[in-house]
Amino acid sequence: MSKKIMAVILLFILLLAGCSGGMSDESKSSSDMGAKTESMDYSESNDVSFSEGEKDSALENNQSDDGKAKTNAAEAAIVRMVIYNAELNLRVKNFEKARNALEQKAKSYKGYIVNSSSSRYDGEQQSGTMTFRIPQEHFQAFLTDAEGLSVQVYNRQVSGEDVTEEYVDLESRLKSKRVVEARLLEFMKQAQKTEDLLKISSDLANVQEEIEQVLGRKKFLENQSALATVTISLEENAVSVPKIDNDNLNTWQKIKKQFADNINILLSAGSGIIVFLIGNLPILLIVGFMVSAIIFFVRKYAKRPENNDIDSNS
Repeated sequence: MSKKIMAVILLFILLLAGCSGGMSDESKSSSDMGAKTESMDYSESNDVSFSEGEKDSALENNQSDDGKAKTNAAEAAIVRMVIYNAELNLRVKNFEKARNALEQKAKSYKGYIVNSSSSRYDGEQQSGTMTFRIPQEHFQAFLTDAEGLSVQVYNRQVSGEDVTEEYVDLESRLKSKRVVEARLLEFMKQAQKTEDLLKISSDLANVQEEIEQVLGRKKFLENQSALATVTISLEENAVSVPKIDNDNLNTWQKIKKQFADNINILLSAGSGIIVFLIGNLPILLIVGFMVSAIIFFVRKYAKRPENNDIDSNS
């Protein structure tokens, strides 16, 4: 009986030692977890400035598997984005009619003209260049209509640039930048030191500038893919025959004009003579008196020899 009692007592002691050891391990692990939690809270409250690597790691931690799946599904659902450009060189019968018809076609397709220029060579034939922006769904129809207005198509060049991959990449970058911006704004609310606040403000300004650049590029790609660019060069085929200008054949009007011009010349000359005579009258009187006196004396002395010759002959 004594041996059995001793064995039970030893077994009871061993069970008590095991329970106390397990409780001490649990207390240690709980204390360690509390210390880790406190250190994490401290690091989050004090370490407000971080590098780009920390930003990227924080972003990766925030993305869940469900978020990644949704992103991949959204990327797969995006319609292909292609930027179309076309160049046409056309010969037309009448430049003005073809230009007006192209402008009306562009308006009917809800497009618009970007620029237009024209020139005339040899004094008769016209040529010019027009650039249109046409919605992508009407791109091929507009090209067909433009070719239908021509007598001959010299050149037709159509090109397309697929920018879907770049657009999807911009979407991903924009989402990443938005997340970083939100985290920086949250850190700015928690910052207490001036130097931390300045550092966060600088990082936030850089991130917002990058967001604006991404948004600008996105809008550019959306506009370029939504509207195709079509450049059309027109050259007139037939030589236009000049019409008779009736304005240049108005004979009666020309006679009246010529007669009036001559009357004006005579009146101007007569007015000049009258002004000259009246204005210079004193001088003219003196000069006339002197000339008359000279003529008188010359004639008087010229008659005397003739009288002497007559007396001698008699």
